[in-house]
Amino acid sequence: MIKTLRHAVRRAPRRTVDLSHHARSPLGSAVVNCVSYLDGARLQQGNCPAAEALRQVRRRGHGFVWIGLHEPRQEEFAGLADLFGLHPLAVEDAVHAHQRPKVEQYDDTLFAVFKTVRYVEHAELTATSEVVDTGELMVFAGPDFVITIRHGPHGSLGPLREALEAAPEQLAQGPAAVLHAIADHVVDDYLAVTDAVQRDIDDVESAVFSEHARSGDAGRIYQLKRELLELRRAVAPLDRPLQRLATRPIPHIAPGIRAYFRDVADHLQRITDQITSYDALLDSILQAHLAQVTVAQNEDMRKITAWAAIIAIPTMVCGVYGMNFDHMPGLQSVYGYPATLLVIAVACYVVHRGFRRNGWL
Repeated sequence: MIKTLRHAVRRAPRRTVDLSHHARSPLGSAVVNCVSYLDGARLQQGNCPAAEALRQVRRRGHGFVWIGLHEPRQEEFAGLADLFGLHPLAVEDAVHAHQRPKVEQYDDTLFAVFKTVRYVEHAELTATSEVVDTGELMVFAGPDFVITIRHGPHGSLGPLREALEAAPEQLAQGPAAVLHAIADHVVDDYLAVTDAVQRDIDDVESAVFSEHARSGDAGRIYQLKRELLELRRAVAPLDRPLQRLATRPIPHIAPGIRAYFRDVADHLQRITDQITSYDALLDSILQAHLAQVTVAQNEDMRKITAWAAIIAIPTMVCGVYGMNFDHMPGLQSVYGYPATLLVIAVACYVVHRGFRRNGWL
């Protein structure tokens, strides 16, 4: 039924169009886009009010409305919530954000929460570099509507909407196909961020095991572990919601589409395993770095101890001859002073040679 659904979503080129820009939001500060679709094609070329778009769809008896919003306020979203009959608890979560990834069902409406992630570019990783930036994406999917609410400056669905519009046979499958496309889009972003984080880990690993390892590498490793934890918090909780969409009978989710949700869940599981392996690798790198620091400190202590032992020889001899006694060997001899210096030099040379032979110097 939707044989090429995943191919169209994953392979279609994504143009750098951000429909969250106010210049492309004629319906208000929060509404990004409002379009009604019939058989995968737009019913109108531009945006139209939500009530009008919904009336067009329900008058024809099929099709759906897709409304996109960016960080709506409570009063801005209240009208849409009443129009589409959204549950108050879901509306509260959608407006205030800061939710864990989840899928909940309210009557005939699905409410899904996704964490969006973005890799923060940086010239060089430091102990304070931000690597992963997160946002949120909420989706209401009903029998004839899809409402997406985005929180954060990234994660625009404009390119995804355009890719789906270029494949009308996919949009014709209704809100379930849009929900799958959004889930697939979010997981694709997880993969891109994970690959970028891997490059940072490789750079840190190379720096730690290079001949010019820096003392600040521990801070860089710890910062990477913190950012990796942020990424894990976004990725790992999504596993159960995707498994629910893939395995349980849910209204408006056809059995054929559930198979594609299973594929997305498999990709998510591989990303989760990859993040776990990165965390273990960072633990190993940190332990190796600490071991290197310990070895370097031991070498420094051995050098300090060796030089202290060498300096102790003239200190001891000079200390002995500094005592005010009348009868001491060599005091009355013409060669006493140079002989003492020679003995000191020979003793220091012998001790120094012994330390060099043992690798202390």
